[in-house]
Amino acid sequence: MSHKLLLVDDEERVLEFMEPFLLEEGYLTETAKTGSEALVKAKEMKPSLIILDWMLPGMSGLDVCRELRKMGPVGIIMVTARAEESDKIVGLEVGADDFITKPFSLRELAARIRSVLRRINGYEAATPIFHYRELSISEAECRVWKHGKEIALTPTEFKLLLTLSARPGIVYSRLQLLQAALADDILNDERTVDAHISRIRKKIEDDPAHPVFVQTVYGFGYRFGDRP
Repeated sequence: MSHKLLLVDDEERVLEFMEPFLLEEGYLTETAKTGSEALVKAKEMKPSLIILDWMLPGMSGLDVCRELRKMGPVGIIMVTARAEESDKIVGLEVGADDFITKPFSLRELAARIRSVLRRINGYEAATPIFHYRELSISEAECRVWKHGKEIALTPTEFKLLLTLSARPGIVYSRLQLLQAALADDILNDERTVDAHISRIRKKIEDDPAHPVFVQTVYGFGYRFGDRP
């Protein structure tokens, strides 16, 4: 299951900084600009994790955190410009799971999200998800998302995509794909792989004629992406 994140900040530019990146990471996101709006959306969407700004107009991030803790288990990462240890202690005491200090990088944010999710529900241990650009693949659940929206693949299509994505940049011949991804299927013609690849591209590529994910290496076979 793709995890739901609620992003709470009164600055539009901060939300615009975080949200596209997190969508590409495979998360489903909602945003809120005030504490009261955050509480309403948290009740409605039941997020796995909330990224919560400390300094909100009206109801502060600390007050929101206290109220969220009354609703049930949810991961909370406080975003703050405060670097003092005493402030962080206060935040942890009211229920925050982690802190990130402004300014921060998107890589650091992603790492802290994974860490909190792992601590609260064994997220990565149970359902590892591979991310490449805006595509996310869960081997455990046999599911694929693009921009956070699930894409329906047949079992054969999923096996092929999973095999290719396991080693980005590595070229597979049609025979190798038959053996690795379709070993249990009765397929005598290697060209059958081409038909499956064509259907996969129609589902996951913005422009199937110029694929970004499943690329043809003429004379050899196919590869996923363009970097080992």
